[in-house]
Amino acid sequence: MPFDPTQIHWLPVLVVTLAGFMLGGVWYGPLFGKAWMAALGKREEDIRPTPLPFVISFVSAAGTAIGIALLVAALNLATLASGLVLGALVGVLFIAAAMASDSAFCGTGLPLFLIQAGYRVVYSLLMGGVLAVWR
Repeated sequence: MPFDPTQIHWLPVLVVTLAGFMLGGVWYGPLFGKAWMAALGKREEDIRPTPLPFVISFVSAAGTAIGIALLVAALNLATLASGLVLGALVGVLFIAAAMASDSAFCGTGLPLFLIQAGYRVVYSLLMGGVLAVWR
């Protein structure tokens, strides 16, 4: 099963990238914003966002979406369940596992890890599910 970039359907990739990015706004806003800032040891007035983190976040989400789209195509996944399983595997075994190592070495603590890794696991589930059925 070779990876064939021509098998990528770019509209769904763009849609899940945007959806993952918007999920971040909700995740780090009303859902977990206060807990996230507390885990960072910051207050709202300490955070002065610049465009760069948003650009990097969008590019990161796009990279994840493209990777999941390539895996969906290579594995010929076409059901919501198979896409969710793929998203869970990518989110937990690749992204969250790498973040766990970083968190352990940086000493950032469990609450921050759970908030940040949880976001990426959820957006990987979203991406896997959508990309498997929208082919």
